Amino acid sequence: MAVNAVPTKGNLISTKKSLQLSKVGFELLDRKRNILIREMMMLIDRANEIQSKIDSAFSDAYIALQKANITLGFCDEVSLSTPIEDSLKLSYRSVMGVEIPILTIDITHKNELHYGLASSNSCLDEAQLHFMNVKNLTVELCEIENSVYRLADSIKKTQKRANALKNIMIPKFEEEVKFITDALEEKEREEFSRLKVIKQQK
Repeated sequence: MAVNAVPTKGNLISTKKSLQLSKVGFELLDRKRNILIREMMMLIDRANEIQSKIDSAFSDAYIALQKANITLGFCDEVSLSTPIEDSLKLSYRSVMGVEIPILTIDITHKNELHYGLASSNSCLDEAQLHFMNVKNLTVELCEIENSVYRLADSIKKTQKRANALKNIMIPKFEEEVKFITDALEEKEREEFSRLKVIKQQK
């Protein structure tokens, strides 16, 4: 690696400071990466757990819907009375500077029925409850999957920066410090020898 630093005491102090900052920066990035990885692993475990719940919830929901279709005939008309979901709210929390989404559903009107009781029965009510459960689990899974994606992206960037400091910047500054220190020591030896010669001549 070519060293272009001019061997002066000012440059030595400046390079030592840069080296120290690079080492501190690497430690902080390494810590940040470890925290993000731990957070991501926890979310992945939760995502797997919710995925299995969703599979089970969908199975129950479709069985309940089949029962409703058998007892009431096809529920196309009833499905039209279901309102569009617009109660989804998005906010964020920060994990080591990474914005993690938080999705919430307004549950004020959670148990409201949007179809007439005369044209329905308990099988349809059961199907609706199962699909509400599916919706809530799906929202939770979306939040976790998006969080995992954002964390993975941030881990990748943090790893790149940490590698650049560890493999490029820190060795470069260490080499510069060694080069300047050696050059200054050599200069001091030359100066000492020169003064010795002058003293002998006098």
